[in-house]
Amino acid sequence: MRKSMNQSTLSLILNGISILTLLFLLFSLMTYNSITNQLNEANEERFALTYNANRFMNGSAYLTNEVRAYAATGDEEHYNNYWNEVNELKNRDKGVAAMQEIGITSEEQDMINEMYSLSNQLVPLEEEAMNEVKAGSREEAVAYVYGTEYSDSIAKINALKEQFLAALDERTLAQVAELQEREELIRMVMILAMILVGVVLLIVMIVTRRKILRPVILVKNQMGEISKGNLSADFTLQSDTSEIGMLVESIHETKRELKKYIQDIDFILAQMADGNMDLSVGDDYRGEFLPIQNAMRQILDALNGALFRINQTAEQVSLEAERLSAGAGILSNGTVQQASAVEELSASIQEISRQVDSTSEDAEYARKAAEEASEMMGICGQKMEALTAAMEDISKASHQIGGIIKTIDDISFQTKILALNAAVEAARAGEAGLGFAVVADEVQSLANKSAASAQGITELIENAMQLVQYGSSLSSDTTEALSGVVKSAEQSAEMVERIADSALQQSQSLKQLTRGMEQISEVVQTNAATAQESAASARELSDMSSELKLSVHKFRLRGM
Repeated sequence: MRKSMNQSTLSLILNGISILTLLFLLFSLMTYNSITNQLNEANEERFALTYNANRFMNGSAYLTNEVRAYAATGDEEHYNNYWNEVNELKNRDKGVAAMQEIGITSEEQDMINEMYSLSNQLVPLEEEAMNEVKAGSREEAVAYVYGTEYSDSIAKINALKEQFLAALDERTLAQVAELQEREELIRMVMILAMILVGVVLLIVMIVTRRKILRPVILVKNQMGEISKGNLSADFTLQSDTSEIGMLVESIHETKRELKKYIQDIDFILAQMADGNMDLSVGDDYRGEFLPIQNAMRQILDALNGALFRINQTAEQVSLEAERLSAGAGILSNGTVQQASAVEELSASIQEISRQVDSTSEDAEYARKAAEEASEMMGICGQKMEALTAAMEDISKASHQIGGIIKTIDDISFQTKILALNAAVEAARAGEAGLGFAVVADEVQSLANKSAASAQGITELIENAMQLVQYGSSLSSDTTEALSGVVKSAEQSAEMVERIADSALQQSQSLKQLTRGMEQISEVVQTNAATAQESAASARELSDMSSELKLSVHKFRLRGM
């Protein structure tokens, strides 16, 4: 940093020069005022000396004139005026006293003394002349006051007066001239001092403008640019050891620090925008920028922690979504298969129902026939062959019913397995499978009812088959035991009635089973649609979790 005079020192020097110049100008003004006062006093003294000298001379001339007037006219007024001047007015004495008080030289005092001496010599003569006038000898008095001796004394006195006035005027004029020269000299000095003050003030103004005002204006403009956020504005001032130079260095340092902070923050934010969270904030922030540094560190730490947890959660969500998607797919396929199986089971049950209805109608017809058997016992022989054929048909139908019951058992078993699988899948699905678990329980209940109904039907069919076998044996023995026809017919009628009742119950049970299977079919269809929707949602969730993983993997975190 180059050396330079401090603005305070420069201002002190310039102000000191200005003050000294103003003090010199003030001193010159005071001196000029003093000389002017002295000149005025000298002029006043000159006037006073001239006035009192004239007063002294006029007093002497007045006495001479009054004496001569008295001698010439004899008028007492002139006599009184003479003695009034001598005793009362005393202009001569007062003029000399005033001149002595003002100040006269010894030579001038000698001339006054000499004039006093000559005047005093005339006083006795003037008294004598006035006494002659009083005595009536005015011609002698006139001759005396206009005589040679008196006139010579008056001439000597007038010559001394002229000499005194000339000396006095010369002395006072010389003193006034000297003071006027000094006054003119001081006036010139004052003009030079004023010129010097003007030059100094001009130099102060120029130096102040160049060394202080111009840098201050540039500093003000630069601070204005900094306040607007423009840190790249040109700033031509160079730093030095002066106060403004140190201020300029502070501005340069401020711009460098601000640019460094802005570049650092811009780099960190750009890296964060690109997904790079593996960053560190420097430790060179100062002052009011320390909270920004701490805030950036907290932001990076918080984002790293949050994104790390999001990454872990995304991994878990992705795995669970894949599992849920796979389970939902399996559940959807199983539900579709269940729906197909339930439809087939429903169709089989409807077929069984039709067959049982037919059996019920046949049983009803057999019951009516049994009732009519006692009436038609006479033609029993003729109808025996028809009965045997009917019994064979019943035996065949019983065998068919046994196959159907086997099918019902298989359907019941498959329904139980389906309900068990549905319960397992509902347990895997968690809360989303609670409704499906209820349906699975209902399917399990219906399967149990179907199994119970099938068991009952099986028992009924087995009884029916036994009865049919027994009827067949009866038919075969009818020809041998017509004697027991009546009794056997009654027993047969009772059996047929029981078969009819059983068939009716079977028909009603199958109708209930059919309605239950229809409900199961509707529920299974609904579950199938729900399972497909769940599978689609699971696939969508899996896709979204994959996208979330990809989005999170764009961020480079610390320690990863």
